[in-house]
Amino acid sequence: MDHQVKSTAGAGQAGVRGGQMLSLQRAFQLLEALTEAPAGRNPAELAVACGISSTAVHRLVRTLAGEGYLRVEPDARVVLGPRLIHLGATASLLLGAWAKPHLERLVRRTGETASVAVLDADEVVYLGQVRSGHRLGTFGEVGRRVEPHCVATGKALLAQLPDQRVRESLRRTGMAALTERTITGEDAFVEHLAMVRRQGYALDDGEHAVGIRCLAVPVPDAPRNMAIGVSAPESRMSLVDAVGFVPALTEVAAELSASLAQERLDNGLRRVSAITG
Repeated sequence: MDHQVKSTAGAGQAGVRGGQMLSLQRAFQLLEALTEAPAGRNPAELAVACGISSTAVHRLVRTLAGEGYLRVEPDARVVLGPRLIHLGATASLLLGAWAKPHLERLVRRTGETASVAVLDADEVVYLGQVRSGHRLGTFGEVGRRVEPHCVATGKALLAQLPDQRVRESLRRTGMAALTERTITGEDAFVEHLAMVRRQGYALDDGEHAVGIRCLAVPVPDAPRNMAIGVSAPESRMSLVDAVGFVPALTEVAAELSASLAQERLDNGLRRVSAITG
């Protein structure tokens, strides 16, 4: 009898744990569905995107909104909440640390400072950097934010977006002229991005700072739009040198992409393992 009671209790506890893990999995699905729609989604759209019932969506939204992870707008659209900002900043730092060995490899191959950046709203944010050994170099602080229209990484990031979203971003930022080489016309910049997409790399030829040349490529299939680049004084990196670095950047970007994909796969397997016990 005692054995039967213990077995029943154990089964009940396992059922509770299974239900909790399923709810956690659905919460992650909900958050991921909203990261793909910055303007938000209504509960019905979330139910379809996540493959769960409307009742489950309303329950999850209510819980996550109560904790500040989501916000419900007056028109019932659900958007990401302010509490995720801190988590996002921490994740960005981890992403920069994850990219560091790849940046180190890029520095060894090019001899120049290498950086990794993402697009945050309308700004480029540098998540990681490995400096070259040159006394005269181009160094910036991790966490630095710049407008995307005047830097190679920004162009490589914007080139991953549809033209309409690019134009909307440019209108918000204003396209300030930092040097006489900065592209300040919306149409001219969109045309320039078309060239970036065709050739597979972006170049900043003294458009952000006089005398500094930068080259960048997108990181394919990254969890969010990401780019890596190298920078150096024009006196040390000619246009010919810069274009000659493209194969190295492309190869390292592919390696970083594969590394991030493996990490996502490992996390997914760990999640499934936790749910199935």
